[in-house]
Amino acid sequence: MPDLPTPQDAAEAALFSECWDAVLSYADLCTSGSLTANQLATEAFALGMREARAAEAAPMRSAGRRAAARLPMIPLLLTSVRTTAAEWEAAGLGHKLDPDLRLWLNSDKAARYTGPPLQRPVALRGLRDMQEADASLLWLAEVEALPLPAVARRLGLDPAAAAQELDQVRGLFRDRSHRAHLDSPMDAQCRSYARLLDAVTRSSAADTPGDLSRHLATCVQCAEAAACLRLHGGGLPAALAGGVIGWGGLAYLERRRRAAEVRLGAGGHPKAADRDTGDPKEGAGRNRILRNSLLATAVVLSALALGVSMLPGGSGEDSAAAQDDRQPVADPGFSLSSGDPLPSASRRGTSTAPSATETVTKSDGGNPDPEPQGSASSTPGSQSTPGPSSDHGSSSSAPGGTDSDPDTSPAADCRVNYHLDGQWPNGFQATVTVTTTEALNGWRVSWSYRDGQQVGQMWDATVSQNGSRVTAAAASYNESVAAGGTLSFGFLGSWSGQNTAPYGFTLNGESCTQN
Repeated sequence: MPDLPTPQDAAEAALFSECWDAVLSYADLCTSGSLTANQLATEAFALGMREARAAEAAPMRSAGRRAAARLPMIPLLLTSVRTTAAEWEAAGLGHKLDPDLRLWLNSDKAARYTGPPLQRPVALRGLRDMQEADASLLWLAEVEALPLPAVARRLGLDPAAAAQELDQVRGLFRDRSHRAHLDSPMDAQCRSYARLLDAVTRSSAADTPGDLSRHLATCVQCAEAAACLRLHGGGLPAALAGGVIGWGGLAYLERRRRAAEVRLGAGGHPKAADRDTGDPKEGAGRNRILRNSLLATAVVLSALALGVSMLPGGSGEDSAAAQDDRQPVADPGFSLSSGDPLPSASRRGTSTAPSATETVTKSDGGNPDPEPQGSASSTPGSQSTPGPSSDHGSSSSAPGGTDSDPDTSPAADCRVNYHLDGQWPNGFQATVTVTTTEALNGWRVSWSYRDGQQVGQMWDATVSQNGSRVTAAAASYNESVAAGGTLSFGFLGSWSGQNTAPYGFTLNGESCTQN
C-alpha cells in the first residue's frame, strides 16, 4: 500500500483531517475491499492535493478569482477518486474496482464528465463557476449534510447569518446552472423548452405542463437541468452528488446522510462537537455531568430490575426481557440506533439481567456508522485489561465500568495486528485487523495507549475513547464475522512526544494475542 500523502503545512494537515473520511467513503463504494479502498483513497487524495496546489499557484484574474475555476476541496477530491479509478481501469487494475463502476467507466456516461466542457453535467459546471467559498458552503450543507453551525465554523461565517447566506448561495447556484444549461449544445426541441423550464422550476406552486413533463422523462440533459433549477422539493442534494461525482453519487449521498444522523443523534440535536462554541474544558465538564447522570439512572434501573425479580411470581429472565424492550429513561427523546447491540442471554458467562454498565452504554449510544467516518460517539463504559498501571486501570474505565464489553456475541479467541499506515507531525493513520476463531454477530475491539494518543476519525467501525482506553464497535454492515474470518477498520489519530504501539487488545471483553 502506498504511503499516505504528507501534508506540507498545518493548513493541508487540517484539510486531510476534514476531508479524508469523505474520500475514503467514496473510495469504499468504488472498490471491493477496505485495503483496496484505502489504496484508491490515498492515490486520489495525493492527486487532488496536487491539483489544488496547482490551482493555488495559478495567476489571479479580475475580482480575485483564479484563471482556472476549481471545485471546493471535498468534491475536488471525490472527482480525483473517479479519475484515479479510471486510471486503474486503463492500467489493467480494473479487477480491484466494483464491477458496476467498471461498466460505467467504459460507457458514454463517464465520457460526459471528462469530455468537452459545454457537454458536462450542468451541476458540475454550475458549482465550478461559483466562488470557492460559496460552493463549499453549498456542498457541505447539502451533500455532506453537516449541521449549519458546524459549516459556519469551518468556513469562518457568522452562525447567525449562515442560514441566510445558504439561501443566497442556493439562488446563485440556480443562476449559474441556468446559464450553463443555456450554453449547452442542444437541439431545437430542448431549446424551445428552456425558458418554460426556467419558469416552472422557480416556484413550488407552478404546475409542469404535460408536454414539458413528457420531454423531461426522455431527455437526460433537460432533466438534470430541471433538478438543479428546482430548489424546492429536496432534490438539490441528489442533483449535486450525481452531477459532480457521477457513478455512485446517490449512494455516497445516502452514506453521508446516515452519518449525519449519527452525528446529530436520534433526538435531532447536534453532538457536543458540532454545537459547542465555548471552552473545550467546559464541554468536557458537561460530558462528565451527562455520564454521571446516566450512571445514576442506570443504578436506579438495575435496582428496580433486581427488586422486580425478587417479587413473588417474578423472575430475572422476565425482568431482563422487559428491560430490553424499554428505552433508558435518562433521555426521553433518545432511541437506540439499529446497530447498537442489546443485552442478550446468549453471551457466554453473563446473566440476562442488564447491569448498570450495559444501561449506561445503551444510553450513550453506539455510533453505527454505515461508512468510513470520522465522527466519534459519546463515551461508553470501557473495560480494564492488564497493562501498565500508569496508563490503565480503574481510572480508564467509565463510571460504573466493568471488565466486559456489552455485546451480543460470545467472546472469541482472537489475534490482533496493529499496523501504523503512516505518520506525520502530530498525526498518524493506523489499521487494526482482528482474526477470530469463532463466528461473531456484533463485535467490540478495545485497546489502550501509553502516550496519550487520541483517536479522531474512524471508518468501518464506530469509535469511543475514555482516557487511554479506545473502543471500536462494529458498523451495521460488518457486524457479522464468520468463524476463522477477519474484521478490519482504520482510523486517524493524534500524538505528541512519541507514538508507541497500543496494548491490551480485547474482543468482546476477552484478551487477544497481539502480533
